[in-house]
Amino acid sequence: MTETATAVRVDAPLFEYVLRLGDSCLILGHRLSEWCGHGPQLEEDIALANVALDLIGQARMLLSYGGEVEGAGRSEDDLAYLRDGTAYRNWLLVERPNGDYAYTTARQFLFDAFMHEFWRGLSESRDQHLADVAAKAMKENAYHLRHSSQWMIRFGDGTEESHDRVQNALNDLWAYTGELFESDEVDAQMCADGIGVGPELLKTGWDRTVDAVLGEATLKRPEDGWMHTGGKQGRHSEHLGLLLAEMQYLQRAYPGAEW
Repeated sequence: MTETATAVRVDAPLFEYVLRLGDSCLILGHRLSEWCGHGPQLEEDIALANVALDLIGQARMLLSYGGEVEGAGRSEDDLAYLRDGTAYRNWLLVERPNGDYAYTTARQFLFDAFMHEFWRGLSESRDQHLADVAAKAMKENAYHLRHSSQWMIRFGDGTEESHDRVQNALNDLWAYTGELFESDEVDAQMCADGIGVGPELLKTGWDRTVDAVLGEATLKRPEDGWMHTGGKQGRHSEHLGLLLAEMQYLQRAYPGAEW
């Protein structure tokens, strides 16, 4: 386990690893918050806002820890609001625009199914801080996955229009799922240190969950093919820049502003 840094970055791979997780939770949390006040029904509006809050809470724990590991004096707010797009390390999947509610649901389901496997693995990390974050997130994810799965089934096995909308969403989003299972030198180092989870090892569990829900929803699993990648290395779509412009506006316009 890497001890908290006070002056210099003590573990660059760990800092990078924590950023990837924190950024992915933060960006998806912000995406879901965009639905606040626009949900298809009041109960669902509140439910999605709660999922967004859970993800932002996870991001806070991770980015706060990332600041400690980096040892450069940056807080969770600094990391969230004072970095440009190329410094973000989130998966491309989570920065995709919301689209309609079927698209948001499909994006959430694919993410939830992955994090179901990921948090379970990370809960056994030798890094106690990450293990604690994972233990809390596992409980939240259980609700998230149940919620998104139920909506996938509701859309897929509903009307012809709802089925077509969620199937089209799946077809579009599928090309962003490959990145979830890519492993690079940072992942390899974290696994070797007993800290991280090998993403390639999570594919079987993810496939099992996805196939079960798609089967009940009468949806067709898209064919694997070319996959978008690069988010973990800071290569993003134009959608992240637009998202950050909104999310970071207050801090950029009024530097140092505090509630």
